[in-house]
Amino acid sequence: MTPYKSEPPLGGSRAHIKSMFPSLVRSEQRVAQLCLDSPETVARMSVADLVAQTGTSPATIVRACKNMGFDGFQHLRQVLLRDLGAAARDGLEHGETGATGEPGSSEHLVTGIFSRAAHDIRGSLASLDFAAFDAAVNAIRGGGRLVVVANGASLFPAQSLALRFLASGVSCEAPSDIVSQHITAKLLSEGDACIAISDSGMNSFTIGSARIAAERKATVIGVTSYAKSKLADLATHTLVAGAEFHSWNDQLPIGNIVQMLVLTALHAAVTADSLDVERARSAVFEEVLHMVENPE
Repeated sequence: MTPYKSEPPLGGSRAHIKSMFPSLVRSEQRVAQLCLDSPETVARMSVADLVAQTGTSPATIVRACKNMGFDGFQHLRQVLLRDLGAAARDGLEHGETGATGEPGSSEHLVTGIFSRAAHDIRGSLASLDFAAFDAAVNAIRGGGRLVVVANGASLFPAQSLALRFLASGVSCEAPSDIVSQHITAKLLSEGDACIAISDSGMNSFTIGSARIAAERKATVIGVTSYAKSKLADLATHTLVAGAEFHSWNDQLPIGNIVQMLVLTALHAAVTADSLDVERARSAVFEEVLHMVENPE
């Protein structure tokens, strides 16, 4: 498993903390939750204040900060203050009014959804390790067999990624049923790659295929929202993004949008600067054009 980053990019502290949240013990989660709910309050607190507010201890505060990927409480405060300042400047520069398009808002629903999505996606790369991303690209470029496995809501992004690779002349398999996924994973070997996609990183069926691929010594590329999960533990390279936006109660599937963007970037990086890819794309375009012009 590749290590997660300890310094979120500008504006990414919330997404970073959210990606680590499930791995924290309950007392540490109280500290993290306060950071998510009231970052401006935590940024002004001392350790003693935070202890009193969360009902924990100084040792718990230190552990929570380190388990979230920070050097300590002062480092956490600095990052929160940095992002609060950046958010304030960004709001002034873009004239944001806080409209969401939700009931009670003066903004139209459609405009609100697009505005919120554009705003929220900005911080989605907070947990993505670019070194792990580059390593994943190199593993796929190695020329071995490529398999993509996913289930549930992650199945569509997996199928879409496989189609993109195929349209670029890169052989890629994406079985849609669980049995086929396990069997295909069993046929992998060293030098091959398996991209396993699970928002939670805990889908037992996807984990099963990824584990089989790892046992076969294939490179496992885990795409998930959480830096510490079963998928992240067994993956050779873990691409983490989108934890901040994962909610079953939210009608706006920003987490899935972020997932698609990460996979699109992975495909773009793998197929960049390749004459073979350009030839394959031209051939695909001609075939699709033929199908459109001659539907019967």
